[in-house]
Amino acid sequence: MRTVLRTVDRVLLGLVGVVLLALGGSVLAIGFGASAPSWWLHRGPHDVLLSAAERTRWRESGWWWPVVIAALAVLLLLALWWLVAVLRRRRLGEVLVDTGDGEGAALRGRALESVIAQEADRVDGVERTRVRLTGRRASPAARVRLLLAPHVDPGTALDDVTAHALAHARTAANLSALPAEVQLRGVKHGAERVS
Repeated sequence: MRTVLRTVDRVLLGLVGVVLLALGGSVLAIGFGASAPSWWLHRGPHDVLLSAAERTRWRESGWWWPVVIAALAVLLLLALWWLVAVLRRRRLGEVLVDTGDGEGAALRGRALESVIAQEADRVDGVERTRVRLTGRRASPAARVRLLLAPHVDPGTALDDVTAHALAHARTAANLSALPAEVQLRGVKHGAERVS
């Protein structure tokens, strides 16, 4: 489903981009004096896109405004659906574990996230950990957010989390690789008094 949404997103973005580029480029070219074909709606630099007769043609028809409002509402709903689909990052539901017998097993993604977070929380100086698995069942990736205590060295904490929590998760799930994006943030604390 995610690859379908990604493909639809790219195709729609490409089509919208090409249409806007063609329309904007043609209006700009005609505005600078290029000749327009006879069938084009914009004929010259002093021509308007919609004449007064075209703007008021359907004003007296009873069906015009409901159709316009319905079409704009449908466009708005499609644009909102598209925005939500693009911004929503799906959490990986399960990880496929190679058991060696050709069958494999499914490991719940939230269980693996919880184990990684618990082990990372045991690292000295890590106050809180949040883990989210993304990617595909057979090749997951981890997004780890670490909240670090003020006294901890970020490089040491990163090395410890990588060497312990992520390495153990990769070994336990029998994965060839577990790419991870780790975000480090320090706990905010007040200034210390020196006397």
